[in-house]
Amino acid sequence: MVNPQFQMVMEEITDPAALAKARAHRARFDRNSAWLQAHAKEVYTRYRGKCVVIAGAGLFAADTPEEAWGLAAAAHPEDDGSFMRYIPREKVARMPISIVDGPHSERYKGTTGR
Repeated sequence: MVNPQFQMVMEEITDPAALAKARAHRARFDRNSAWLQAHAKEVYTRYRGKCVVIAGAGLFAADTPEEAWGLAAAAHPEDDGSFMRYIPREKVARMPISIVDGPHSERYKGTTGR
């Protein structure tokens, strides 16, 4: 059964300028992601209960998403590879769950290459 509210359209982009723009965007995101990974221990310890935006390979923390985005945008308006995380107030154990091993696994058999 098809749900008309959720349709996906896929297009192949071949324009060299569009591809270069997308690669540059991804490179900025990867740089910010690498910064967070390199500073994860400090970030996840020091900024509990805060919204943090990683932009320009740096951190901008605030109490609300709007404040954090505002700080980051003011400092690095050109960085379209920025992203936000909320750091939970308390550290909690998290267990990754795979849909293949979960309660609905029969529905997904054969879809993950396992």
